[in-house]
Amino acid sequence: MTETNTLTPDAQLDLRGTPCPLNFVRTKLRLEQMTPGSLLEVWLDTGEPIEQVPDSLTMAGYDIEQIKDCSDFFALQVRCPVTAR
Repeated sequence: MTETNTLTPDAQLDLRGTPCPLNFVRTKLRLEQMTPGSLLEVWLDTGEPIEQVPDSLTMAGYDIEQIKDCSDFFALQVRCPVTAR
């Protein structure tokens, strides 16, 4: 995971204001709809969402490419797996 490179996401998902665990479920569903190898950027609130969602995605086998602190929210970039989950 890096914070210096700028990656261009293939899709964005704004989950600000979405409570846990719904933000994880919605992120996972969106990733399952995307082309393998593509990059999804998810906007998450501070606190529980940014603390829980990256860890949950990692445990589910997804690769976190980048987490950017955008002051009032975080932009989490996660890569769709090339192989099916």
